[in-house]
Amino acid sequence: MTSMADDCPPARLPARSRTRTWAVVAAACTGQFLVVLDVSVVNVALPSMRGDLGLSASGLQWVVNAYAIAFAGFMLLGGRAADICGRKRIFMTGLGLFTAASLAGGFAQEGWQLLAARAAQGLGAAVLSPATLTLLTAAVPEGPARTRAIGTWMAVGAGGGAAGGLVGGVLTDALSWRWVLLINVPIGALVLAGAALWLAEGRAGGRRRVDLPGAVLVTAGLATTAYGIVQTEAAGWAAAGTLVPLSAGLALLGLFVRVEATAAAPLMPLRVLGVRAVSAANVSMLLLGSATFGMWYFMTVYAQNVLGYTPLQAGFALVPSSVAVFVAAKAAPGIMARTGAKPLTVAGFLIAAAGFTWQSTMGVHGSYLTAVCLPGVLMMTGSGLASTPLASLATSGAAPGDAGLVSGLINTSRTMGGALGLAVLSTVAAARTAGSGGAADITAGYALAFRTSAVVLVAGAVMTLLWLPGQPGQPGRRGSGPAGAPTRKRADAPHTGATAGKGLDKA
Repeated sequence: MTSMADDCPPARLPARSRTRTWAVVAAACTGQFLVVLDVSVVNVALPSMRGDLGLSASGLQWVVNAYAIAFAGFMLLGGRAADICGRKRIFMTGLGLFTAASLAGGFAQEGWQLLAARAAQGLGAAVLSPATLTLLTAAVPEGPARTRAIGTWMAVGAGGGAAGGLVGGVLTDALSWRWVLLINVPIGALVLAGAALWLAEGRAGGRRRVDLPGAVLVTAGLATTAYGIVQTEAAGWAAAGTLVPLSAGLALLGLFVRVEATAAAPLMPLRVLGVRAVSAANVSMLLLGSATFGMWYFMTVYAQNVLGYTPLQAGFALVPSSVAVFVAAKAAPGIMARTGAKPLTVAGFLIAAAGFTWQSTMGVHGSYLTAVCLPGVLMMTGSGLASTPLASLATSGAAPGDAGLVSGLINTSRTMGGALGLAVLSTVAAARTAGSGGAADITAGYALAFRTSAVVLVAGAVMTLLWLPGQPGQPGRRGSGPAGAPTRKRADAPHTGATAGKGLDKA
């Protein structure tokens, strides 16, 4: 059924409705930017942190890992919490925790205080990140308007990850390492104030019961698996310190699936994975994340340790790649309207594969243009083009009551894929390097890692072509609906989003 608001010309839409809808989009995008930025922003500041707080080498690694493990482990629970407890409430809770933890980390005087703050940041991010996408999809009705909004959300998130090295380098050089954390505080406070004024509360249905066994199992399973993955960098894949947590995590996740199959009110109804758009998009996103996430790490180290760039120069060197992923994700909705979701996703995978193949020809004395800039732009253009249709297909294929869950699921796939991919590619590079710290061996190891990513991306393109539905599915139904099939109005969408949707189309 089409609402009366959908028949109104965009020019006649109430200005307050348009403002409120764009406020939702702005809040969601800013929250996602902060979450993704903090995955990588601390990397450049790690040596300064170690000098000030006396962290050991393993303690320094946990500045990154504490955030990543808490982020991955609690994200699915955070997504479901938005459905049950209210999207605005969960958004503000996650952002408040993230902001407070950033303040605590910025003023940490001991190593353990910094690690605790980073873990709390990860927990806040896990609650916040799926709520950002859920707020956005609830506020903007399904169709071109929502696809544009998701494209903006994906572009801003990708830009946050890409800008981490540059932002961290600038803040560390100009101020101190503490500002890579403290910068979140004024931004978070500003978004919290705006959210309190402009966001409308909403939840999917009236069910308030929480599946506690499922929540404990999935959180423990994801966190333990993530811990096992990050252990591979120091201990290797065959060490007990890696195999035990990996096996325990997978066992917990298997038990979670069994519990969810019989639970009266499951945290993750298994029917969600029976929707082809949801399952295919999540597997594709996991493959995309596993192949592309490590690019920033390898390129930053290559630029500094092989080409001799300073940390700040390395950050600036990757600015074109950052711009490319942002522009590609923003352009993806318009391209998808002409080509369809599946062709654009496959094209994105193949463009990224071409960039990774080019990057694998890197040399010890490579020029900036051909060894850093142009391959990086190609890699990130493909990544940006593929991410938006995958997120759009996954969220469009879910019932309204599962929006937060599916948002958390697609974010979990991307995060876990990135962590797994970086661990595997680091092992591949280290095996080729054979423990040597020479520039030639480092370059050869990284080149092999880039070739491996290219193979994964080509395999992902083939899998996407065979499995991914061509169009978003009807919410709450299996499979994918035909192109142009009518979609029912979401009962949980705030009125402001419905009335402003066409205005977004024209923006």
